[in-house]
Amino acid sequence: MVENGIGRMWRGRTNRDQADGYEAVFRDVVLPELHDVAGCRGAFLLRRDDAEGAEFVTLTLFDSLDAVRAFAGEQYETAVISEEAHAVLRDFDTTAQHFTVVVAPDDLT
Repeated sequence: MVENGIGRMWRGRTNRDQADGYEAVFRDVVLPELHDVAGCRGAFLLRRDDAEGAEFVTLTLFDSLDAVRAFAGEQYETAVISEEAHAVLRDFDTTAQHFTVVVAPDDLT
């Protein structure tokens, strides 16, 4: 559980024919980078298809803002977009939002 940790939320959009490509980038590029960040506790990738393409929401869990900074840098609200992701996304948020985790899945047990 990420007790009083930080959830980092970000959104990106792509054309339908590029959506599977972004999923692959998330699995093959983003997750390995996150795995190497001390204090990163995992990530979720959510997808919603609509008439205009696909929207993705990422929620990454960190122990603290210091751990977020280790991933994103001192300007931690700035989105981190790999070249591979930039190539398949139509548009994306340039900043990420940060939330304090107050209830986590482990709290259900």
